[in-house]
Amino acid sequence: MKSPHKILVTGATGYVGGRLVPYLLEKGYHVKAISRSLKKLEGRSWAKHHHVELCEVDVLDKDALCKAMEDCTAAYYLVHSMLPGEKKFRETDKDAAMVFRDASRTSPLKRIIYLGGLGANNEKLSEHLQSRQEVAHILSEGPVPTTLLRAALIIGSGSASFEILRYLVDRLPLMTAPRWINTLSQPIAIRNVIHYLLGCLEHDETNGKTYDIGGPDVLSYRKLMEIYAEEAHLRKRIIVPLPFLSPRLSSYWIHLVTPVPASIAKPLVEGLRNKVVCKNKDIEAIIPQHLLSCQDAISRALERTKTNTIMSHWTDAGKIPPFEWGYEGDPQWTGGTLLTDRRVIEIPVSSSKVWKVITKLGGKNGWYHGNWLWSVRGFIDRLFGGVGLKRGRRESEIILPGDAVDFWRAVQVDPSKKLVLVAEMKLPGQASLEFKLSSPGKDRCILTQTAKFKPKGLMGLLYWYSILPLHHYVFGGMQKKIAKLAVYGTAPKKAFSLYL
Repeated sequence: MKSPHKILVTGATGYVGGRLVPYLLEKGYHVKAISRSLKKLEGRSWAKHHHVELCEVDVLDKDALCKAMEDCTAAYYLVHSMLPGEKKFRETDKDAAMVFRDASRTSPLKRIIYLGGLGANNEKLSEHLQSRQEVAHILSEGPVPTTLLRAALIIGSGSASFEILRYLVDRLPLMTAPRWINTLSQPIAIRNVIHYLLGCLEHDETNGKTYDIGGPDVLSYRKLMEIYAEEAHLRKRIIVPLPFLSPRLSSYWIHLVTPVPASIAKPLVEGLRNKVVCKNKDIEAIIPQHLLSCQDAISRALERTKTNTIMSHWTDAGKIPPFEWGYEGDPQWTGGTLLTDRRVIEIPVSSSKVWKVITKLGGKNGWYHGNWLWSVRGFIDRLFGGVGLKRGRRESEIILPGDAVDFWRAVQVDPSKKLVLVAEMKLPGQASLEFKLSSPGKDRCILTQTAKFKPKGLMGLLYWYSILPLHHYVFGGMQKKIAKLAVYGTAPKKAFSLYL
């Protein structure tokens, strides 16, 4: 019988936290899941579980943290600020850890469990690994005993590390790489990480201790690429190490080839320069489990990617962008000019059928019309440091609040009624794409599709009016294709009459 006291999980919508919460609930624990966005929490599959409590909390807000900790006896600290566009993640991580430590002083917490990174203190560590160790040190200074788990590269479907590996090997039969490609590391499968995190909660002897966690293989990144190619049934990749290829240049190349932006790729690439191998393996005796080999971990991750059954994704992390500027009302109230492209169409089917088509937009399904233009826009965005279209989406048919959809992010999801996407691409302003459904009668649906743009200065206005001629082709064509797919299931070549 589990304790009635709650387990606090910070970063509950992140890659690790999003997978940990359902396992805690499955074991009978009461969970208080916190995140900066309540909407994202509410969209998780476990959000309505009777043993879970959802709280919108910023870890930099001490008062909010103190309140969240009031009835919790243990906490998982899974916060990381290394997000797209976040340049000062190290400072932010330190500040967040200090606030959390200070908030814990007056809390009933009996233990904190933290997942950090491997690396010896006497080595010249990358900024990413230094940040992980600084956070560990700050939490350990507090009054609550902290269990520190230190991991190297985590292999799992949807992780940033796995996505970099996947796209590089899939797309480049011949590639140049920095010297660090031969540096040794000890990767670990995400399921093994989750098992250790759960096990620490159930083994009191781990309280206040530090453990290195890793899989059974110690290998180079080059070998990891070779294993991936074998598991993906690809021809052997030719890899040429170059001594002058810096982590910065490598991160820009990763930015262009993979969906992972340079702001995330660079810290990860720099971390691969350091040898990260487990030295303390005591945890293997305390929490025994079958440790997956790199080959098995990659095979499982590939299978989940192919079957579209990814529990969490690196794009899940981060706050939902604000959208106050895009609501209907006085443009002056929203902070200036609000330009719109609104298109209304009546479709002779139910709203639920139209909704099913709309929620498949993006990713592998494309944008139904003018996909080559969407691709060009995504390529331009990547050139200027944006997220581009390669980011795709976690699931091909379901959209949840906070989900990434190519270079958009869902900020409002009201099934069969409304979907609002906010642009995360590089723009001289702010943009959104809204789909609103209403039912004037049985098997009739009115689809109102609205593109909104709040320009920033003269460049914003010039941008809007320069692409205005393309709106009818791109947005008009997309809306008609949505209608045809909703009615026929496929887009027929014959004429199709709609009420405009």
